[in-house]
Amino acid sequence: MMERRIHPILAAFAACVFFFLLAPLVIIVGAAVSDTTYLTFPPQGLTLRWFVNIFEIEAFRTTAITSLQVAFLGTALSLLIGVPAAYAINRYRVELPRWLSTIFVLPILVPEIVFGFSLMKSVTIGLGLPIFISLLVGHALLILPYSVRVVGASLAAFDFSVEEAAISLGCPPLKTFLTVVLPNIRAGVIAAFILAFITSINDVSVSVFLTGPGISTLPIQILAHMEQFFDPTIASVSVLLMFVTVGVMAVVEATLGLTFLTK
Repeated sequence: MMERRIHPILAAFAACVFFFLLAPLVIIVGAAVSDTTYLTFPPQGLTLRWFVNIFEIEAFRTTAITSLQVAFLGTALSLLIGVPAAYAINRYRVELPRWLSTIFVLPILVPEIVFGFSLMKSVTIGLGLPIFISLLVGHALLILPYSVRVVGASLAAFDFSVEEAAISLGCPPLKTFLTVVLPNIRAGVIAAFILAFITSINDVSVSVFLTGPGISTLPIQILAHMEQFFDPTIASVSVLLMFVTVGVMAVVEATLGLTFLTK
């Protein structure tokens, strides 16, 4: 067989892309383990004390718990709305107006700063909801397009005649959806959950308008910490967030692989 050679220019371009993507991560990791009281790269000495310092600061502990709660609950809420919406859009695409699917993309089309300010005026101030509930609603709306789009992509490849056959054999519609449709789109549901969760836990633009006294998220606390300190604790928190994101992606990769094998 004839070997396929990669063109030098293409290889150089690929190397530049990888460098552009990985260089900031390497710098953050290096700054996080630096044995100095300020952010610097390359690291001057190696230490893990800044990672320990994260857990000694109460604000980081409480905001991390809040971020996880908002991310999990907001993602679950977006899926509770997004999965039925995606199902309706794909199942009744002929009967429903075409502009209906555009509504679920609006949070992506509108700039996040404008979106966050609008939520603050309408949800937090207008409705007078508690800060945590406002955060939950804001994040659920922010990540709703991901749930609808990703699940909708799975439903686009689903043969709805299978559902009709189950209903014609006497299976109730709700049970048919749970036992026939949902298992066939589980890969899309899992992918939507992971994408929405990562988007929520790393959000800043919307959260900055919806946080308040006593309740904040980890990214907002990082910004607040940087206003007073310039130590490697910030880099250490960023590294932990990176590990959480990579861990979640590794789990979904393994889960989706098993899912496809069992189909």
